[in-house]
Amino acid sequence: MDMPILPALGGHSVRRPAPAASLDPGLCYKAMQARDGRFDGRFFVAVRTTRIYCRPVCRVKLPRAANCTFYPSAAAAEHAGFRPCLRCRPELAPGHFALDAASRLAQQMAMMIEHGGAQVSLEAVARRLGVTARHARRLFQDSFGVTPVQYAQTCRLLAAKRLLTDPRLPMSEVAHAAGFGSLRRFNDLFLQRYRLQPGALRKAGQDGVSPAAWLEFRLPYRRPLDWDAMLAFFALRQIDGVEQVDLAARRYQRNLAWLHEGQRRVGQVVASDDAAHEALAVSLSQSLAPVCLAVLQRLRIVFDLDLEPQRVQDALGPFCRAPGLRLPGGFSGFEIAVRAVLGQQVSVRGAHTLAARLAARFGRDGCFPSPAELADRSVQELAACGLIRQRAQCLIDLAQAMASGRLSLEPEDPLAESLQGLRSIRGIGDWTAQYVAMRALRWPDALPADDLVLKKKLALKTARQVSERFEAYRPWRAYAVIHCWSHP
Repeated sequence: MDMPILPALGGHSVRRPAPAASLDPGLCYKAMQARDGRFDGRFFVAVRTTRIYCRPVCRVKLPRAANCTFYPSAAAAEHAGFRPCLRCRPELAPGHFALDAASRLAQQMAMMIEHGGAQVSLEAVARRLGVTARHARRLFQDSFGVTPVQYAQTCRLLAAKRLLTDPRLPMSEVAHAAGFGSLRRFNDLFLQRYRLQPGALRKAGQDGVSPAAWLEFRLPYRRPLDWDAMLAFFALRQIDGVEQVDLAARRYQRNLAWLHEGQRRVGQVVASDDAAHEALAVSLSQSLAPVCLAVLQRLRIVFDLDLEPQRVQDALGPFCRAPGLRLPGGFSGFEIAVRAVLGQQVSVRGAHTLAARLAARFGRDGCFPSPAELADRSVQELAACGLIRQRAQCLIDLAQAMASGRLSLEPEDPLAESLQGLRSIRGIGDWTAQYVAMRALRWPDALPADDLVLKKKLALKTARQVSERFEAYRPWRAYAVIHCWSHP
């Protein structure tokens, strides 16, 4: 399997980690010596003398090459008997895009496992992705060096480690939020794997302190990040009453509802750039504590924090006008799809005005309405918000498809099936489907070729001409689009 390569280092290239056997120890060690953030999350280094594994950017004293073993994932390092470094904290390492079919399938499985927690079923994951369980297991092990079950166990432990280190949560809430069925099982496995009592990771003086009103986290990214451009994108599309972009304070804030174990959790999310730590500073309402890990994963998608900017810059060449520009995602596939439908043949400002009316009339607690909250509405009710009847019916059909489970629009969903499901809804064409693929399905090669702004800025007349122009930017055409939208 031909894997995309890592950024050049001293005239060499390092292949993206797939099987552990494919990692070149010499090149990985050079990457570790450089402590270059571009390599963060691409592989992990385990030191045999300490039995600890680290990120390649860790600032501890460089170990001897002879004592190092390199793994494609944190789960593979833990399965080999190593425990995570308490300084560089492997659970904070950014992820990466997968562009070839096999790696993308493995990444889709990983996301489904992470979202599924303790209830993960390989058979269910494979069935949803349209492959056999045997094929899924083989692809997954090739990419991550462990079985899906081992990967899920490591995800839960690292998630718990993060919750022990960052916010102030009772131990029982930490165990529950990380996906453990019981506090005893959590304590036993943590001690067995990390050779530490969970309480040992609590910050000094943290025990016995009442939980704060906000949970504070950092979400690392790879430089550069053009945070101001990201905020400008969201400010132009801000849904009043749901989200607020403060350009002066360089802060994004919104209300969020999250369904968890049959209960609707409502709270607020606040994000700002912490450039000194190469991370976003994130605050979550205490009410979101049970779902905080899922929300953090969503934030990585919303702000495109797993992007490897150098790869985009290499692919786009001179067309890459701002190396730190990211592709903004969405808090739900349904919200992005609604925005896309509303944006058909109207201005961006007009679309978000309509979205704000829908949210004010049909949403609850200042949140954007869910599919279920729109599925049973009438055309007349939606038309009262200023929509034409055909567009109102399209939104109702979309909401019904998603409320029934026939359509999901999550980043881990199979791309072809999702696009087909979208296009089967009357009123949704290729432009809308490609826009959703860009922002909700996290597909870096999506191209809304019939976009009026693209055609105007490129001085082209047809979607075919746009497609021909963007052919050179595969497989990063969505990023070529955002660069074109964001710059004259």
